[in-house]
Amino acid sequence: MAGIDLKALPPKESIGYFRQKGYKIGFSWEDVWQQEHQAAFTVAKAMQLDILRDIRAGVDDALANGTTFADFRRNLKPLLVQKGWWGKAEMTDPATGEAKAVQLGSTRRLKTIYDTNLRTAHAEGQWERIQASKASFPYLQYSGNNSEHARLQHAAWDGLILPADDPFYQAHMPVKAWGCKCRVIQMSQGMLDRRGLSVGETPVVPQYTYINKRSGEVQKIPQGVDPAFHYPPGGRQQSLDKMLAEKIEKLPEDFQGKIDKTK
Repeated sequence: MAGIDLKALPPKESIGYFRQKGYKIGFSWEDVWQQEHQAAFTVAKAMQLDILRDIRAGVDDALANGTTFADFRRNLKPLLVQKGWWGKAEMTDPATGEAKAVQLGSTRRLKTIYDTNLRTAHAEGQWERIQASKASFPYLQYSGNNSEHARLQHAAWDGLILPADDPFYQAHMPVKAWGCKCRVIQMSQGMLDRRGLSVGETPVVPQYTYINKRSGEVQKIPQGVDPAFHYPPGGRQQSLDKMLAEKIEKLPEDFQGKIDKTK
């Protein structure tokens, strides 16, 4: 399967967003949850920091230099094979102590890593530019028919035009699902007038209940959004602050007091 074509534009906002991330190790994709992805780079079952660094370096190169998926895989696979992070293996789940047969590296997993990280970085970078230019381009048009097999919920929103500040985009600014290729197009009032387009109404989107099997957290999530992607755009600093606060809470009380005094 060919890599996605995102190499024409490596926006500085997208690269900056990706490079500000820290690292977070997780056994399950539900361990690093939702908005935490805005602050940390993670790959489920990559439990060694050097492996995470190798994968991250490959993603960074793809984002900044337009590396194709074929080259991304060709460069990264030998490193992962050498370090034993390839194919199926038995690993102990740190949350339960249970030994499980798991899938480590594979072509399919690398494709998901490549695709998801590039698309989310481009989307977060675009959101930053939208906020900076919304005085001139105050509207966003949803483009939801970019896949051969588009999700019905996303396809139903294709062509929808709403203000950039509409609550709809807090929940549905792409990317909002695995393999999602939806995007938004910035538009000015003049563009709408010339094309005979008009602003629509905010859709009423039903919700479904999802339980995170790792934490037990119960959430209501809008339809059309996969649970892992249920977080608002542009929350990078808030996510960083939240992760820092959680790390401080895990420190002994005497260390917490010393950190508080330095603020």
